[in-house]
Amino acid sequence: MTTPTSTQRRLLDDASSLFDREFGSDAGEPDGAWWAPGRVNIIGEHTDYNGGYVLPIALPTGTVAVARRRDDDLVRLASEGKRVEVRLGEVSREAGLGWASYAAGVGWAARRDGLDVPGLDIAFAADVPRGAGLSSSASLSCATASAWNDLAGWGLDGASIARLGRLAENEIAGAPTGTMDQLASVLCEPGNALRLGTLTNETMQVPFDLDDAGLALLVVNSHAPHELVDGAYGERRRACEEAADALGIARGRLCAEIDGRDVDAVDARLAGLPDVPRRRARHVITDSARVLAVDALLTGGVTRDKAPDVGALLTASHVSMRDDFEITVPAVDTLAAALVAGGAYGARMTGGGFGGCVIALVDVEGVDDAVAAARRAAHDGGFPEPEPFVALASAGAHRLV
Repeated sequence: MTTPTSTQRRLLDDASSLFDREFGSDAGEPDGAWWAPGRVNIIGEHTDYNGGYVLPIALPTGTVAVARRRDDDLVRLASEGKRVEVRLGEVSREAGLGWASYAAGVGWAARRDGLDVPGLDIAFAADVPRGAGLSSSASLSCATASAWNDLAGWGLDGASIARLGRLAENEIAGAPTGTMDQLASVLCEPGNALRLGTLTNETMQVPFDLDDAGLALLVVNSHAPHELVDGAYGERRRACEEAADALGIARGRLCAEIDGRDVDAVDARLAGLPDVPRRRARHVITDSARVLAVDALLTGGVTRDKAPDVGALLTASHVSMRDDFEITVPAVDTLAAALVAGGAYGARMTGGGFGGCVIALVDVEGVDDAVAAARRAAHDGGFPEPEPFVALASAGAHRLV
C-alpha cells in the first residue's frame, strides 16, 4: 500500500461514499480500496495484436474500487448513478451488462481459469475521460482484478492480473483489444514508460522523466468520440490477419516476422497483397519499428537534444495511422498539425483511433503556445473545444487502503 495522491484521495472519498449509499454497512465495512490508472501510449498503435512493440505510460488519472468480499456468488457493482447485480454463473456477453461487463467479466475469467471466485460488493469512482482513447475500460477492469486477487487470495502476479482484465474486455465486453492496455495499467512505474514486446509479454522500464529535460508530454482530448466496440476496430484486425494469411505468417506475428526498420524491404515483402491489407500491415510493421527507435533514443534518459528525433517519429506514426491504417478523423488530424505548427517537436493520435486524444512532445515553456494553436485550429475547423493536460508517467495498479 502507498499513500494516496490527492487525486486518488478524492476518488477514494467518492467511492467510499457511494459504497455506503448503495450497500450500507449491514454486512460489514469495505475490506479495502484499489487503484488502477488509465494509460497513454507514446507510440506503437495496433501493434499489440500483431506481435509488435508498444511504449505506454500510466496516467495519474484512473479508477478507485472500494470492495467487500461476499460469502455467496453475487456480484453487486455501483458507479455514480448506475448499479448492476449479477450472479457469477450468469455473466456472459449475451447478458448485456454494459459498463459492468468490464468488471464482472473479471470474475467470469477467473472462474474459467479454475480459481475460487467469491462474490463482491464493489463501488467505483474514476476520472479517466471516457471515449478519449486513454483506457478508461482497462482502468476499470484492472482495479477490479486487483481487488478480487487480494480478497480471494489468488496470489496472481501483475501480468496475470492484467490478463484477467483483458479477458473481461475481449470475451464479455466484446472489445477486440490486444494486451497493452491492461499490462500498462498494472505494470507501469513512476517516471518510466513501459516497453512491451507483445509476442512474449517481455517488459522493460524505459526512463521517461521529461521534467528533468525541460520537456512535457502534452495530451489534447479532441472530444471526437472514440469507441472500440464497433466494426471499424475489428475490420482493422481482420485486415492484418488477411495479410498474415496471404504471406504465410501465423496470425498475430506480422511485426515479429517482418523487420519494419527497412521500409523498402517491407514494401517489397508486401507488394503482392491487395491494397487494403497491404497498407494495414505496413502500418503495424513500421510502427512497431518506430517503438524500438524511440526506445533507443531514450536509452540513458530523456534529454532535450533527443526531442527533435523523438518528435519526428511521433509525427511519422500519425501519418502512418492516417494514410495506411486509416483510423484518424479530421478533428485529430487538425490538432496534430496545429500542435507541430505551434512549436511541438512532433504529434500523433494515441489510442485505438477514430477520435480520442492527440499527444505532442513540447518544451515546457512552449506548452501554452502549442495549446493556443490547437484551440485556434479546432475553432477554425468547427471542431469541439479540445481539452489539454500534461501527462506524467505514473504508478500502475496497487492497493490504497
